[in-house]
Amino acid sequence: MNDRVARGSNSRRVLLIVLGAAIAVLLVSVAVIVLPILTHQSAGGSGQTLPSGFAASAEAKGADGRTRVLSVETLDGKAADLSKLREGDEIVVRGTGYDAAIGIYVSICLIPEKPGTKPSPCLGGLPEGAMEGEAAGTDEALSSAWITDDWAWKAFANKGYDDPKNGAFEVHLLVPPAVQEGVDCTKQKCAVTTRSDHTAATDRVQDMQLPVAFAG
Repeated sequence: MNDRVARGSNSRRVLLIVLGAAIAVLLVSVAVIVLPILTHQSAGGSGQTLPSGFAASAEAKGADGRTRVLSVETLDGKAADLSKLREGDEIVVRGTGYDAAIGIYVSICLIPEKPGTKPSPCLGGLPEGAMEGEAAGTDEALSSAWITDDWAWKAFANKGYDDPKNGAFEVHLLVPPAVQEGVDCTKQKCAVTTRSDHTAATDRVQDMQLPVAFAG
């Protein structure tokens, strides 16, 4: 009887130790992911002045000293005409000079009324299947894209930077409807946009925009 009680007590002790270790690992994992988000310091602004027309490329030197270039092309490599986008068009968005340590969202977003504020909301929302880890590595054109090299999030994003050293990327965007989720790009000013992802949500250094208009 005493042996059975002792064995039961030992089993409970082992179970508690295992559970404690599992909880400790979980807490450390959460801390490793959450703390960088909470402690991220903004690098400042991107330094971009919006083009006055519908330019297919823009260049700006940010507060972090990086010179970012954002451009939009057609599938055959020509400069895209951003003055008459149509739902279903496929455009190629390229960038260089970005900080690969900061993930970005690429989509069509409102141009903020106040310079230096977050471009939001955006058409397309999060890439379909992103948070379920189903969008990673897809080559399909999406209405929005998520790029990151962060080990904790890369499995959920569409892709990493193509050239992290030079902060270069390329994504294919499928132009979504002009009116969607509280955004009306037929009446409001919108732009092909890059902005920092949720891990650096208050950091405006990766914000670059190329104004667009929808045909009709």
